[in-house]
Amino acid sequence: MTHRRIAKTIILSTILLLGLSFISNTASAQDGKALFNANCASCHKIDKELTGPALLGVEDRWGGDRKKLHAWIKNSGSFLKTGDKYANDLFAKYKSSMTSFDGVLDEKQIDAILDYIKNWKPTGPVEGGGTTGAKPEESDNSLLFGILTLILAVVALTLLQVNSNLKKLSDDKSGIASPEPVAFWKNKSYIAMFVVVLFIIGGYLTTKGAIGLGRNKEYQPKQPIYYSHKVHAGTNQINCLYCHNGAEQGKHANIPSVNICMNCHKAINEYKGEKIVDAEGNEVNGTAQIQELYKYAGFDPKKPNEWDASKATPIQWVKIHNLPDHVYFNHSQHVVAGKQQCQTCHGEITAMGEVKQFADLSMGWCINCHRTTQVQFKENGFYSIYEKFHNELKSGKLDSTKGITVEKIGGTECQKCHY
Repeated sequence: MTHRRIAKTIILSTILLLGLSFISNTASAQDGKALFNANCASCHKIDKELTGPALLGVEDRWGGDRKKLHAWIKNSGSFLKTGDKYANDLFAKYKSSMTSFDGVLDEKQIDAILDYIKNWKPTGPVEGGGTTGAKPEESDNSLLFGILTLILAVVALTLLQVNSNLKKLSDDKSGIASPEPVAFWKNKSYIAMFVVVLFIIGGYLTTKGAIGLGRNKEYQPKQPIYYSHKVHAGTNQINCLYCHNGAEQGKHANIPSVNICMNCHKAINEYKGEKIVDAEGNEVNGTAQIQELYKYAGFDPKKPNEWDASKATPIQWVKIHNLPDHVYFNHSQHVVAGKQQCQTCHGEITAMGEVKQFADLSMGWCINCHRTTQVQFKENGFYSIYEKFHNELKSGKLDSTKGITVEKIGGTECQKCHY
């Protein structure tokens, strides 16, 4: 039985070491990216301005001083009091201080994010088709490590079999009686280990799939009409609330009716702007898309005064952002009371042609936002009921620069979103 114990020890040690190696290598490679996506991506892009500035070259703009960056990221309000010119210029430009990450991110985690930004390379299509020409981001090496683990496991089993055969030959030569070796596929110990490993791998993949069930990050369906938010909200600066007025008034942001579109397109029947390209790099004929709108509206541009708005047919837009039925989300609560920008949840919508889902909208994503987002108490009547916090802010018991997060007013309680 000794050789069986040796076999178990070698195989389990090999799998354990490779597993630990895989986890540590993957974690170190992905930490910066994961931390950026979890804490920074709602307000920042690396190569473009969002709610906050683009982060590419951020260390150079801060003079390469990571200590300043650590202080700024942990508590921008306190750092502004130091009189740093660049920090105060940022505050003057964006009219708000950055969310405090004191107690959320430590210096090593901030350094991991900064390293990720520093080594970031652009990928994917650019306006007008083609690619950026930059090298794509390195993907994780899960498949490679899996193959290496399998190969080494096979090698270990082969060596064990060779060792068993050599021991039998040695025993036979010495006249020691030894039992016939059991074939691998009949060996109960090997079969049990194989079943356990298969169970662990299967359980991991099943759990990972179940966690991602119903999440549609990057979902970008084809719509009946190519509607470019970049052209409307970006180039032409149409306020989001002109079309989505429900965002301030109720639970749903609302999809605008055809009549809302026709308020402008009764007069605008031809597209003369910059070249429009879809997600696949194909050029879009803007004028033809306006003609598609006219079909739904029942509008003849040659006879504008004869148009009957009551005969317009609703456009069957494909819904992109979906939450489970057991989740309650109210747009007005976030936009009016919470003072959140559309980009917080929807990404850089003013730069999108075809809209896609920016965030995974998972429970963890929402809770992380509630833990780090400061409540804007100043001149916000919605929070006047929190007399205790107002008094503590006035007395100095609470630090006004750190502020009060949504979590502190019950933003992570189950009943807030599930009832």
